[in-house]
Amino acid sequence: MRYIPASFAIGVLGVLLATPVIADHHTAQAIEHAAMAKAYSEDGHAKVLRKHAEESLVHAQEAEKKHAEQHMHMTDSIKELKQAIEHAKAGHTDIANKHIDAALMHMRKSTND
Repeated sequence: MRYIPASFAIGVLGVLLATPVIADHHTAQAIEHAAMAKAYSEDGHAKVLRKHAEESLVHAQEAEKKHAEQHMHMTDSIKELKQAIEHAKAGHTDIANKHIDAALMHMRKSTND
């Protein structure tokens, strides 16, 4: 039982310090619950450990899904930029412009999702 207050304080402090860096709510929650699971594991409390580990898993999976969608949009923006470059080489500025617009849309979606 002696480890729980110290581990909890360290875990909460870590989440609070990391929150500006971690803009994603699910990532922050996954870290917080994993830290709690670790604290309870050190004291041998399997039931509470499992509860926090399961909650951490739920948030980690949501964060993973969100980051996959962001990655997909950035991948799509790269494809659009390559198309814009090819059309610009051929002198097709009107078509290149459309690909630039699409690339910008995907870039914005990768930061807003």
